[in-house]
Amino acid sequence: MLGTLVNAWRIRDLRSKLVFTLAMLFVYRLGAHVPVPGIDASRIQDMFEGQDLFGFLNVIAGGALSQLSIFAMSITPYINASIIMQLLTVVIPKFEEWSKEGQEGKKKLAQYTRYGTVIIAFLQAIGMTLGLLGPAIDNPSFASYMVIILSLTAGTAFLMWLGEQINERGIGNGISIIIFAGIVSRIPQVITQGFHLVRVGEISILLVLLLVALIVGAIVGVVALQEGRRQIPVQYAKRVVGRKMYGGQSTHIPLKVNQAGVIPVIFASSILMFPETLAQFIQADWAATVASIIGFGSPLNTVLYLILIIFFTYFYTAIQFNPQDMADNMKKYGGFIPGIRPGRPTAKYLSKIMDRITLAGALALAAIVILPILLENFIEMNIMFGGTALIIMVGVALETMKQIESQMLMRHYQGFMKK
Repeated sequence: MLGTLVNAWRIRDLRSKLVFTLAMLFVYRLGAHVPVPGIDASRIQDMFEGQDLFGFLNVIAGGALSQLSIFAMSITPYINASIIMQLLTVVIPKFEEWSKEGQEGKKKLAQYTRYGTVIIAFLQAIGMTLGLLGPAIDNPSFASYMVIILSLTAGTAFLMWLGEQINERGIGNGISIIIFAGIVSRIPQVITQGFHLVRVGEISILLVLLLVALIVGAIVGVVALQEGRRQIPVQYAKRVVGRKMYGGQSTHIPLKVNQAGVIPVIFASSILMFPETLAQFIQADWAATVASIIGFGSPLNTVLYLILIIFFTYFYTAIQFNPQDMADNMKKYGGFIPGIRPGRPTAKYLSKIMDRITLAGALALAAIVILPILLENFIEMNIMFGGTALIIMVGVALETMKQIESQMLMRHYQGFMKK
């Protein structure tokens, strides 16, 4: 992996993309320390102590939430807008038509996603200002409220723009890279807290070593899940075109076990955080009861988390993988799966295989996320970097390195993913 980065740095255009991506991440981390005007952050620091929800949101935001910076809402509104747009793509025929129009259709959907992001960010900023940030506002007035709301909304819109700039001129998926950077930025603080807890005797070294072993095992599991493939053999019949003969070779279709990547985890966590966030903002006894029932780490929350991960894994896989189109393309070029008739039977076979491996991938993905939550309840200790953060970090790192390697392979450089 380090060799790949070194070789990529030697190539001028890749070096420019890497430098641009690092520059955008520097801007993001710089903005994470720019405070929202009119807020006294010291008044609500206690809210982040012992609150799993705010702790998790703070990890995703890279510490911007606890510091009440302009990036306090992070990129969560964009994720929610993307979820809504993908659901509407299945329901609204016009959106479905755009999704099949190629690059132009994707641009139209992206434009509506931006509009949705701004609207959701504005509504979320209103909720944060009137609920969470209320006690910390220095001068409560309509003007102060509007400045705070617009600052938070502009911060999310700017992060969305940063992500799009990374997509166009940098390396990797911009939104995922921003989330990745936010999580990684918290690692030094977690390590420092761990050393402090060991030094004062609150946790034992044996427990720390056990947690490190579990983290390493989870990383290995995520890598295996992300790189798992089911090879479907394909045979191409011989064809004579003019005086030349084409086809006759054997190949395979690599079906990924986890076709959806880290998207189901991000979508599921975003949806589950929404009702608990609302309950935290409402100062009432029933809201506190709701927060305790559906709170992060509660039995109901864990079960819903499991269900949503499986659902979004199937949902996103169905969007990304179309067995009928693949079967039609194989038939068009004279390809067939041995023992399976071309056309509709091939599409059914591919769909059946994909359903099976998607179930295995969804369960494995859910297990990696849920097991640390169960471990937290068992040892009664807050593990800041649970399965969700690990899956996001490892998944984004793998996808980014694949993009770097794919560009290097065109230049005949050897990468770190050796066959």
